[in-house]
Amino acid sequence: MASAQVKFEAKVSKKKLGINERLRIDFEMNEDGDNFVPPSFADFDVVGGPNTSVSNYSRNGKRSYSKTYSYFLAPKSRGNFTIKQATIEIDGETYKTFPITVNVTAAVNAPNGNATASDVASENIHLVAEVSKASPYLNEAITVVYKLYVSKDTGVSSWREKDTPRFNDFWSQNIDVKGFPVHTGEYDGEEYRYVILRKTVLYPQKTGPLKLEPLVMEVTVEVPSNRRDIFGRALLTRVPQMVTAGSRTINVKALPEEGKPSDFKGAVGNFDFKVSTSKTQLNATESLQAKIEVSGSGNLKLFELPKLTVPSSLEVYEPEHQENVRTNLSGMQGNISDTYTIVPQYRGKYPVPTISFSYFDLKTESYKRISSADIVIDVLEGPMAASATTENAADTTKQTVNTSTNTFAFIKTNSNWTPIKSEPFFKSTGFWSLLLVPFLAIPLAIIVRRKKDKRDADVQGNRIRKADRLAKKYLSEAKKALGQKESFYLALEKALHNYLKSKLNIETSDFNKEKIESLLKERQVSTEVVSEFISILENCELARYTPITQVTMQNDYDKAAYTISLIDKQLR
Repeated sequence: MASAQVKFEAKVSKKKLGINERLRIDFEMNEDGDNFVPPSFADFDVVGGPNTSVSNYSRNGKRSYSKTYSYFLAPKSRGNFTIKQATIEIDGETYKTFPITVNVTAAVNAPNGNATASDVASENIHLVAEVSKASPYLNEAITVVYKLYVSKDTGVSSWREKDTPRFNDFWSQNIDVKGFPVHTGEYDGEEYRYVILRKTVLYPQKTGPLKLEPLVMEVTVEVPSNRRDIFGRALLTRVPQMVTAGSRTINVKALPEEGKPSDFKGAVGNFDFKVSTSKTQLNATESLQAKIEVSGSGNLKLFELPKLTVPSSLEVYEPEHQENVRTNLSGMQGNISDTYTIVPQYRGKYPVPTISFSYFDLKTESYKRISSADIVIDVLEGPMAASATTENAADTTKQTVNTSTNTFAFIKTNSNWTPIKSEPFFKSTGFWSLLLVPFLAIPLAIIVRRKKDKRDADVQGNRIRKADRLAKKYLSEAKKALGQKESFYLALEKALHNYLKSKLNIETSDFNKEKIESLLKERQVSTEVVSEFISILENCELARYTPITQVTMQNDYDKAAYTISLIDKQLR
């Protein structure tokens, strides 16, 4: 009966909280015990505790006893996390609490306070996200600058990013910030010091309201206390503080349909366009290079260049794509080009048709088209594709020259010679070899059979090998499907999932980003490689709903192949 009355249970302040909030967990018992063992709190940082409180009183002859161990926790990331069991010994018996599942969401606007946080710190430090334009066009560059404002009466000794925003509906690139110089500015009409922590350039890939996730940072703030040193100066107290730049909504405008050219490929900005050749005079079977180039400022990496069209008598090879693009707070600047190699087969003059390039000019908010100049390729020497009479002849006749594909047809490349004297097959080397082969094949067949039985019995190994083959199969299918967005990303996602099946021994039903990240880190894969792998999976999900260029698909394929090779090298 005494054992049945013992209670030992875990209670949390809330089961759903933002990543910038604190969680309190209490382990309560109604009898005093020994050897209390808390859970590991692997998914949280312990920012306070354990604090112990004891209540022991009697009323109307009845004794009441309560003992509590309290912890204050800060979540490390978003997701669903389980706080495992705590144990304690009471009267020689071991008691355990029930596991508790907690849901950690994105940062909230009004987080609960830190038990040790100071109101002075929260009022004198602010994280602000400054957006260059709240209503851009589709594929127009905008910048987000994150500034940490600190009042003159306080200071900051350290900071770290707690939750980094994921710009799912944007093409994004971070701009390096060097040195973190301190500037002076105003916040809410008061003079503050501020530091620029992060600069990001964004190109929206969808229209309508798009949400920017907040940046959450954990900052150690130095605030003056009531204590003084021997010189009368206030002593500083270090206070951990969670700050967040509130989420922002960007209203992305669609490009106007009125006046949109038929050859518009999505270029937005201010560009120059030209088509040039390395030479205009050459002989047949010699080569020249034709270069299609777009330069200027805008979304240079997010559209395709116009294609080169030439007469069928000119042999054209696949172009070599080159990018010389730098990204700063103004967006992408530089040039991109496709270089084609052309080889003429016959003598004559070949005009290269005019190529046009259209883009949306943000300054005038209108479409513009640039056309290339006419180019004529003059092939001086080589076979004639046709013969013609003189210019003064009344009629003109042409005769096609059919070239032979087998230039050396008159030279025999094989013979049907037979030996003058033939040797008998009986007792020859081939005779004895064929006679011994069946006897040598028997032990080999036994070994092969045993290995096959052993392999068939290895159900786990067969499943892993099958998943590995499927990963290679889908990766090859993804390469074949380059240029077909849905087929490519479906095959790439299947390849990544089958690769995880073979390497981590998990089922498809268990797939989630948190578990994949945890398993890879347990197998000693570096954090950068794990983040790259997760970003590829996110790209596969995002690509189904956003326009994607062939260049982007090629980059995602190369990144997937490279990341898989890195995981193979690091996996333990």
